[in-house]
Amino acid sequence: MPSSVDVAKFFLAQSNEEAGDLVSNLKLQKLVYYAQGFHLAVYDQPLFDDVIEAWTHGPVVPTVYHHYKAYGSGSIPAPADFNLEVFRPEQVELLNEVQQIYGQYSAWRLREMTHEEAPWRDHFKAGEMSREIPAESMQRFFKTLVN
Repeated sequence: MPSSVDVAKFFLAQSNEEAGDLVSNLKLQKLVYYAQGFHLAVYDQPLFDDVIEAWTHGPVVPTVYHHYKAYGSGSIPAPADFNLEVFRPEQVELLNEVQQIYGQYSAWRLREMTHEEAPWRDHFKAGEMSREIPAESMQRFFKTLVN
């Protein structure tokens, strides 16, 4: 099973800095969240094991956040150590679809989108540092998008 950081590296490897494809930690968090959600909906199992939490700016995978937090709100460069072989072919296809659909949006637009969706809305509590978004909640929501 790939890790959440493997999924993050997939999206970072797709970015083209010369074309203006800048991926911040905020944007990366949302892409990883959408990948997990659609994987749960399509395959009835998680893409990775790490938890996703409801933070102020939307869903966050703490493992990915801490891995890339040194970049602050700036763009994260493409990884030198990306290995596509950690993914099964159907996972690569799903990740490519998530990239194609959601990668076109800015970090703030993705933030707004996740704030409108049940998994974040139902689990975010103002004043609390973080709150886990259960996989079942994500699966239930994302199944409505694929059926």
